[in-house]
Amino acid sequence: MKPVDIRDGVIEVEASVIAEGLGLALPQFREDMRAGKITTMTERGTDADLGRHRLTFFSKHRRFRLVIDQSGTIIQRSALDFGGAPLPRSVRKPGR
Repeated sequence: MKPVDIRDGVIEVEASVIAEGLGLALPQFREDMRAGKITTMTERGTDADLGRHRLTFFSKHRRFRLVIDQSGTIIQRSALDFGGAPLPRSVRKPGR
């Protein structure tokens, strides 16, 4: 599997990509996922961004975002890290 795979409208991201983006070791990432400590948000592009998706992953202190095209190719990645402070609510809003 490539890092991001899109089949029948379902987007799958390799766990190691998300773990790295959130600054977590893979075993910790998996444990946090099972415990519901990692949340996600998916947005579909419109107008000039049609065919793109923005995938955002949240942990307690970090936000990791991928922008992908319609084939699943990663075109942009970014992360916000708040160190020991929890993520502010404003960081969890779409489009930010």
